[in-house]
Amino acid sequence: MIQLFNILDTAIVIYSYALIVYIFMSWFPGARESAFGTFLAKITEPYLEQFRKIIPPLGMIDLSPIVAIFVLYLARMGLFELFKIIFF
Repeated sequence: MIQLFNILDTAIVIYSYALIVYIFMSWFPGARESAFGTFLAKITEPYLEQFRKIIPPLGMIDLSPIVAIFVLYLARMGLFELFKIIFF
């Protein structure tokens, strides 16, 4: 059971980093059109799209990735709390 929590925690952290990299790729022309950018788009856009439906962009600024990363952080903290309840 502990390995499952470790795997879920690691997956959340890796996905958070993937979101951050994908966000920073928008600063570089053509980066999102590369093979790596396309791969990141396939794994991050479905998650980000859920937040874009709720939070519209403010001009040129899209705040949905910040909220999406914050939700992942809350999920990770919830996972730790669940871990503490089950094992301690």
